[in-house]
Amino acid sequence: MASPPTAAGPGVRFEPDEKPPWPIAAGLALQYCILALGGVVLTVAIVFRSAGTGESYLAWGAFGALMVCGLATIVQARRFGWLGSGYVLMMGTSGAFMAVSVAAIQQGGPALLATLVIISALFQFLLAGRLSLLRRILTPTVAGTVIMLIAVNVMPFLFDFLNNVPEGSDPLAAPVTVLSTLVVTLVVMLRFTGPARLWGPLIGIVAGCIAGALFGLIDAGPVGEASLVGVPVAGWPGFGFDFGPAFWAILPAYTFVTLVGAIETIGDAVGIQRVSWRKPRATDYRAVQGAVAADGLGNLLSGIFATVPNTTYSSSVSVVEITGIAARRVGICIGAIFCVLAFLPKVTQLLLIIPDPVIGAYAMVIIAVLFVLGTRIALQDGMDYRKATIIGFSFWVGVGFQSGQIPTTGLPPFLEQMLANGMTSGGLTALLLTAFMELSGRRRMRMQTTLRVESLPQVQRFLEDFAGRRGLGDELAGRLAHAAEETLLLLVGEAEEDESPGKRRLRLTARADAGGAELELLSTSGGGNIEDRMAVIGGHVAEDPSEHEFSLRLLRHLATSVQHHKYADTDVVTVRVDPSSPKG
Repeated sequence: MASPPTAAGPGVRFEPDEKPPWPIAAGLALQYCILALGGVVLTVAIVFRSAGTGESYLAWGAFGALMVCGLATIVQARRFGWLGSGYVLMMGTSGAFMAVSVAAIQQGGPALLATLVIISALFQFLLAGRLSLLRRILTPTVAGTVIMLIAVNVMPFLFDFLNNVPEGSDPLAAPVTVLSTLVVTLVVMLRFTGPARLWGPLIGIVAGCIAGALFGLIDAGPVGEASLVGVPVAGWPGFGFDFGPAFWAILPAYTFVTLVGAIETIGDAVGIQRVSWRKPRATDYRAVQGAVAADGLGNLLSGIFATVPNTTYSSSVSVVEITGIAARRVGICIGAIFCVLAFLPKVTQLLLIIPDPVIGAYAMVIIAVLFVLGTRIALQDGMDYRKATIIGFSFWVGVGFQSGQIPTTGLPPFLEQMLANGMTSGGLTALLLTAFMELSGRRRMRMQTTLRVESLPQVQRFLEDFAGRRGLGDELAGRLAHAAEETLLLLVGEAEEDESPGKRRLRLTARADAGGAELELLSTSGGGNIEDRMAVIGGHVAEDPSEHEFSLRLLRHLATSVQHHKYADTDVVTVRVDPSSPKG
């Protein structure tokens, strides 16, 4: 069965709904912020300085980025209506937007940047609302590959961080600082349990800072020069919308980069669910939709502040995996700390004086865990030669472009910069190959009816016609019909629990391939999840099983795999049936 994932985050101490003590929540939140603060501020600095803007605008951009990241992180964790995932997903400025943001400022100034960022937010809102329509393209295979490529994209920068010390420093300064951070972090993570493990990453950072201070790698000068409290209002460029030629020239590239960022967010939203619960659960795509929508809200705020767009930080998944704390309270603390730091330049500088070798060593551990998580997500729906080809080829295409081994000379400047990003080039490759597989497969047969028990004869006639046209054997056709019947009964049961029987439409799609057949039953959303319920009945035998439990057990016997994807407005149940009966 490909029902829910077989592993969850090891040693989950606090699930999303639980409330750890405030000191633990705030301490872990501070670890998140220390890890991300440099990236949030430095990304803004790289973009604005590359575009030739003034220091006042840079100060405003950094302030705006911290505020946006804080507010968006709170929305992700707290969830307001359809906005937010309900998980600890830290938001931060996105490096994927650097090239197009620099081009926007150079060609149209802050007004053009703000316009493009706001348009990208509207695109993300649209994508979040229609995510179910892209379910066959934005698959776990694509999301997992993108997460794996995040490590490929980030690791070269981390390796540069490891040896980034002031000129004239002792030759041993960088290696001793890096080793101090890595050894302490890994020893605590691998050998300690309980509270000590929770504080392991922060202990490693402190150890690295002590080692760095002994070699003179910490310069406290910027801390003394920074003001204690302040808002750089003078740097705000004001509102402005520019729809001139430059806007239309950059818009396609900006839209694609937004899509790549959304794919990363989807992968992060899937990944955070895998590590946040003690018992494995099927992926709730309503939370994924909420994550993308909150990403769009962050971009909308970034446009208002005329700063660099944001996205989810994949390190969130790794930190939850390492610490075992997935409580929403932590996400709220992270957002609050970011918002406070926006008004405290001196405190921001205090965190920014942490030596690069310390940040690089700590982030290496986080990204290494993230890479393994990406492979788990890519494999969560099973593996065949098609998926293996997509994952393997896309991954190495991303590595080739990232390393420069695949030449981009002669391409337009923007395309050259875009493909040089391994996450973008590899993610686009996985996306295109998945789309090719979907479009080139055998044509599906479809029917629509009302979601009710009385529709069963119509469904059976449709499947008889399908089996005859596709030349399926009697044994497979019978199994297919029985699997469809039990799935329909389960969906009708959910509709009755939701007090809307007979009001929903059902769309049934059937396709034959590789000797088996696949059914997709699509209806409006109900309350439960068939994958989770099948996992539960697999572990016990009820004394007086209900009618629904009989259907679940029969479906477990008949189907090779069952996947139930729940969206805000749609239930999609995919049932795979092969000729040979699976065991169990």
